[in-house]
Amino acid sequence: MKKLHSIHFVGIKGVGMTPLAIIAKQAGFRVTGSDIKDRFITDESLEKAGIEWFSDFSKSHVKGIDLVIATGAHGGLNNIEVQEARKLGIEIWLQGRAVGEFMKGDIFKRKFEGISVAGCHGKTTTAAMIATIIKEAGLDPSFAIGTGSIFPLGLPGHLGQGKYFVAEADEYATEPNFDKTAKFLWQYPVLSVFTNIEFDHPDLYPSIDEVRRAFLEFANNLPLNGILVIAGDDPQCQKLIRQYKRNIVTFGFNETNDFSISRISFSSGKTFFRVRKRNLELGEFVLQVPGEHNVLNAFGAIAACLELGIEIGDIKDGLKKFSGTKRRFEYIGQLETGALVYDDYAHHPTEIKNSLKAFRKVYPKSKIICIFQPHTYSRTKSLFDEFARSFSDANTVILLNIYSSSREKSDQTVSSKLLTSEINNQKTNALFLPSLLSVVKYISQESFGGDTVIITMGAGDVYKISEKLKWKN
Repeated sequence: MKKLHSIHFVGIKGVGMTPLAIIAKQAGFRVTGSDIKDRFITDESLEKAGIEWFSDFSKSHVKGIDLVIATGAHGGLNNIEVQEARKLGIEIWLQGRAVGEFMKGDIFKRKFEGISVAGCHGKTTTAAMIATIIKEAGLDPSFAIGTGSIFPLGLPGHLGQGKYFVAEADEYATEPNFDKTAKFLWQYPVLSVFTNIEFDHPDLYPSIDEVRRAFLEFANNLPLNGILVIAGDDPQCQKLIRQYKRNIVTFGFNETNDFSISRISFSSGKTFFRVRKRNLELGEFVLQVPGEHNVLNAFGAIAACLELGIEIGDIKDGLKKFSGTKRRFEYIGQLETGALVYDDYAHHPTEIKNSLKAFRKVYPKSKIICIFQPHTYSRTKSLFDEFARSFSDANTVILLNIYSSSREKSDQTVSSKLLTSEINNQKTNALFLPSLLSVVKYISQESFGGDTVIITMGAGDVYKISEKLKWKN
């Protein structure tokens, strides 16, 4: 690795891969990559970073490369480029390991203090908040955050001059077919934030107990003097707290937490809340992003940054400037007919509930139409009843076909059509429209006016609907 000059990213457009490619480019490595032709939410960031990529996979792409970083997608270790790299004796890292290696800093001939944010949801936003606060405090952090862009930071990856490296910590498998090691176990931070622990990825974890055990194992990656900042109101986090014997800082709405809320209010799309650290009032904080779930995300960021020694004024300024990330409550625009359009990445029942609750707070008198694309057969099947009960704050739910993953086989025992029927049984109006084009046609025919908010929601390609709509100039 001493002679490392070039890095090739197989599946470079993945939200976990793009930040690493940007960091490698900023570090002075020659960066190449490959992916499919379809436009993705990270294309713009790669272009801004001056990174070009191949729109196919070929053995020739890894010739003369010093290091290949691959992802579990696109065949994982079976990808033709990865197999060729192995034949040529080229070092191969999977994305989860790469995050851990970047956080260590040896590849950059530096040493970082890692800050890892884990959770079944909320980790992207919380990590982005922490990075924004540290940046606004003048400490220029490095960060790798799984999104297309961060507002106001811009690119989702950055190699800073400061000592901190902020990263998302994902509980999913390093490589689903060949290495079931949870990705976050490659990271050895000095501080971790756990936003929640819920049952997700049923193709990897057979039960919630297995999920919690993985988080506990990750918590034990902290050094003896490390700090675990954890959501104290979350039932599974509470169980973990009883098992974990090192430094813990809790946050949540309940006043028994180390950090708690003394008051919260919403106005003009902003969230105002007062924070108490045990018996000490820390004053009022302002968020540009709505929703109680984002207040909890901010809580985790506040607690983490205070533990790092960042001044309370810098924390308030950083949160005030943070205005979200790509595909999280993202305002897309206004249709010719007057309706407002948003896009949101929510794909787990809890995320859906929280997002729609926030939309209802911001638009209490509007008609809310949620266009939801379920993600993976296994998740839809395992959480079927929870999904059906998640849309109560929407006036109408439109379901697309399930967006399947290449890591799983089709399962005919579950479908969006069945989920549509069950949502209707829960007294929420639901329609099944199988394709993106059928939804575009429906929106065009209905001519929704200014009293309507349309939300595209899910972890697949549902966001592409907006590309086909007619917008107000």
